[in-house]
Amino acid sequence: MNLARLAAEAGARGTPVRAGLIGAGKFGSMFLSQAPTIAGLEVSAIADLSPDRARSACAAVGWDENRIAATAYLEDGAALAARDDVDVVIEATGNPRVGITHARAAIAAGKHIVMVNVEADVLAGPALASEARAAGVVYSMAYGDQPALVSEMVDWARATGFHVTAAGKGTKYLPAYHEVTPDDVWSHYGLTAQEAAAAGMNPQMFNSFLDGTKSAIEMVAIANACGLDVPDAGLAFPPCGVDDLAHVLRPREVGGQLDRRGMAETVSSLERDGRPVFRDLRWGVYVVLEAPNDYAAACFKQYGLPTDSTGRFASMYKPFHLIGLELSISVLSAALRHEPTGQSREMRGTVAAVAKRDLTAGEVLDGEGGYTVWGKAQPIARAGHALPIGLAHGVAMTRDVARGAVLGFDDVTLGPDPVVDLYRGLIAG
Repeated sequence: MNLARLAAEAGARGTPVRAGLIGAGKFGSMFLSQAPTIAGLEVSAIADLSPDRARSACAAVGWDENRIAATAYLEDGAALAARDDVDVVIEATGNPRVGITHARAAIAAGKHIVMVNVEADVLAGPALASEARAAGVVYSMAYGDQPALVSEMVDWARATGFHVTAAGKGTKYLPAYHEVTPDDVWSHYGLTAQEAAAAGMNPQMFNSFLDGTKSAIEMVAIANACGLDVPDAGLAFPPCGVDDLAHVLRPREVGGQLDRRGMAETVSSLERDGRPVFRDLRWGVYVVLEAPNDYAAACFKQYGLPTDSTGRFASMYKPFHLIGLELSISVLSAALRHEPTGQSREMRGTVAAVAKRDLTAGEVLDGEGGYTVWGKAQPIARAGHALPIGLAHGVAMTRDVARGAVLGFDDVTLGPDPVVDLYRGLIAG
């Protein structure tokens, strides 16, 4: 609650927090739009495959010519991490392999790393966090994105003595969405392809939000950070509004829909017949609490907290998340408090690649949000040799696989690969 003051004091001392951004897409642009109004925070360098695009992004979010001219623009994210004028590296490329490389470059250079790249985090987050701790720097989830916001809510619940029954987010979901491709994604958002292109929206990225892959990635990240379980059969996406969170997201043994206590789950803003859920949580995050004793349960009722029928389960929620507009919280927390806003600790789950349609030998997979596969959250204990979605890009099938099947490592051609070795070491250990 004193982060703004700490940042302002650092600026007044002439030692502002200097951030370097890798990836000037939508998330990065939202952060850039806020940076000029935050006392004690500077963006000293931006790396992007197109430096000209990064300059254009700065102009589009309202930077003046002097600020644009004072910022360094690079193509190489690792080179940005090595710069003397960068204290905190923000990895916002969305490419898991590249993200792991950039995180390690930042850690090796003694820089804090804020990992917007959840795709990289679910592949190697616990290992990267361990490497950062050993180097005396912070590896952090990105505030504004759902995993960090949920991690904060879970921490609040535990620090106040409640048991966490469930935690997660809302999204728009129907089972048929698992097979949607970039060709027909915009109709589900109520946009034309032209409107989406004008807004700079990437169809494959936004299709990942729709086909369930991004939800799986984010729920696994939450499970890995908060010590929660991934549902045995994958995310169920139960339709649920904010008034019913404590009823629906409690264990089956007491009338709910969870396998057990302590689960990560995404709720749908649509009923299965397509009707909107009343008071949905499409843009928000939640935590379901269980009172540890009768006295606390009685306090729920006395202070007007909506509960389930037993009176022992209640929920807290945040109706919106502001993505990159909130990212500075992570940057400042890492630099000024040496504290992450959420951090992967263990591999509780993974995101397995599932065939969107019949796949044939020799066909090359196109990864998250594409035409060939979608990502399904799975507990590590049940995942076996499942191919993670983060490695299902640019690799060829070795055999035919039927629609709906979970792909395994043996189903694709993978040569010697340090990222594969890193992932396998984590799930084995």
